[in-house]
Amino acid sequence: MNEAPTAGRQHRAGPNERSSPPLEKGVAADVALLERCEPLGVAETARVEAPDGAAHPAPGRVVLVAFASRHGSTREVAQAISSRLKERGFDVQLQPAREVRGSIAECAMVVLGAPIYSGRWHRDAQRFLKRHRAELIGVAVAVFGMGPRDPSEEHWQRSRNQLDRALSKRPWLNPVAVAVFGGVDPPQAREPHRDLRDWDAIRAWADRLLGPGPPA
Repeated sequence: MNEAPTAGRQHRAGPNERSSPPLEKGVAADVALLERCEPLGVAETARVEAPDGAAHPAPGRVVLVAFASRHGSTREVAQAISSRLKERGFDVQLQPAREVRGSIAECAMVVLGAPIYSGRWHRDAQRFLKRHRAELIGVAVAVFGMGPRDPSEEHWQRSRNQLDRALSKRPWLNPVAVAVFGGVDPPQAREPHRDLRDWDAIRAWADRLLGPGPPA
């Protein structure tokens, strides 16, 4: 279980292209910024692609934060993102992805997060995309996955590749932001219990999603 993202020539992805940038420090493309966070004691706890321009929803429009979670760690990340957006004045609705059944066409943005288990993004997130495809085409969508529980470069890259593979099956979807956050060992795991979530990186990602916030 993996629960839980210059100078020089630049490349702009085509509408159906979804290749991952190399996971290196200091590399930025014209459509994304890849960051590598290394807090004390943890080699890497977040891998983030951030948009070069944030969405600016009209005041009063809802931001939906939908999530899938097996043991609760992804739910906690979704709650942190929701709380951060609320602090900045946005109207936020937090809901499990499988329970979202009504129309989301009027949302300013949808943030969808789910863990990666055995190489696959949680099925509730994938079913959410299928169920709301027609509406999501007209809504800004940000995506995050809960990935590695091992801080090695290989595990981070593997989790990012797995999330990219899940998204590539939906060429109609063009997320404004994509992130892979560190995962958490399940409750029954042996000690030491690993938790690679970097809450500062998670909150920073939320800050970048929607710009400066609605007018006071």
